[in-house]
Amino acid sequence: MKIAYVLNTYPQPSHSFIRREIHALERAGFEVLRLAMRRFDDELVDPANEGERQRTEYVLKQGAGRLLAGFLRLALRHPGSTLRALRVARQLSRNAQGKRLRHLAYVVEAAHVARRCRDEGVQHVHCHFGTNAPAIAMLAQIMGGVQYSFTVHGPEEFDTPEALSLGEKIRRSAFAVGVSEFGRSQLYRWAGFDVWDRVKVVQCGIEPHVFPKATPFPALPPLRVVTIGRFVEQKGQLTLVHAMARLKESHPEIHLTLVGDGQMRPAIEKAIRAVGIEDRITLTGWVGEDRVNAELENAHAIIMPSFAEGLPMVLMEAMATGRPVISTFVAGIPELVTPDCGWLVPAGDVKALADALIALSETPVAQMAEMGAAGRERVLARHDVDVEASKLAGHIRAAVG
Repeated sequence: MKIAYVLNTYPQPSHSFIRREIHALERAGFEVLRLAMRRFDDELVDPANEGERQRTEYVLKQGAGRLLAGFLRLALRHPGSTLRALRVARQLSRNAQGKRLRHLAYVVEAAHVARRCRDEGVQHVHCHFGTNAPAIAMLAQIMGGVQYSFTVHGPEEFDTPEALSLGEKIRRSAFAVGVSEFGRSQLYRWAGFDVWDRVKVVQCGIEPHVFPKATPFPALPPLRVVTIGRFVEQKGQLTLVHAMARLKESHPEIHLTLVGDGQMRPAIEKAIRAVGIEDRITLTGWVGEDRVNAELENAHAIIMPSFAEGLPMVLMEAMATGRPVISTFVAGIPELVTPDCGWLVPAGDVKALADALIALSETPVAQMAEMGAAGRERVLARHDVDVEASKLAGHIRAAVG
């Protein structure tokens, strides 16, 4: 079966889970056409992502003239369906507080997507995130394209569901996917009762062969903790800096590594300098998967102080490495992290975060290893990418069949 993945910007450094899912579907016998609206033009440090970039078609690379000409040809052949798509786009723009030009562009892009899917014999379209990609897939379907489904991760979609017309996207889809039970509950809020059966759970997955065994813990001291992710408000890294500042005098043996980058890096660096703990915190910038795995192996635990999440891949990878977790009671994280494999604290509670670091520092390495083993067993049982992709494949086959 041939399917298409319709995405906004792909690949990006933080979207390796999409790549893994696509590859798992290909191993399951699917042929996948990759259609992204735009190219990520910054450096991709991971060679696997660079390979994906070479395999992806970029819609906006066609240029405005060619895209508009393609739309006009489709409109002349199918005026009725084109008019319906324009009406739906107008309603989407109203929900999004009047961003009419953007949604008109979506119709033009959708015409190209519909044509490419028809030319390639695509039977189903899948999207990730509840933003513009499923809007384009929905408009393409209205203009004579194939059915679509989409995976919603959160938290962005749950912050502005009405502006994103999330309910309408679910209603018109073959099915919609949450990455956790919490995620499904949020989709239920915007899906009518009559389409609840279309709301599925397919969790993001890891590749177990990348983590063939738990890695040994490094010697103490220092106690090394690592956090991995984009430097954005929702990830809560600034609370972690403040927690480290609280432990400056009492626990000088704790060292934190921040892996990632983003718009909040200047604020994070300023906060680190302000409390005088430059020697306790290392910032690596964006690195490839090999370096990420090396940082996990060199750490005694992973810490994620997030304010809002979907279901973080980095927690899964850390648990597969055999590392305990410190994180927050948000979204799907409590479904993943249980007391036998880590500590959960209220989001935004700096003292609780510091107390969890103290608890980690007082935990013998042998007990850390036991916690890591429990987490590893849990994540390998629940988040094998081939198992999860087979669930998605089953939903696609059922929808097409």
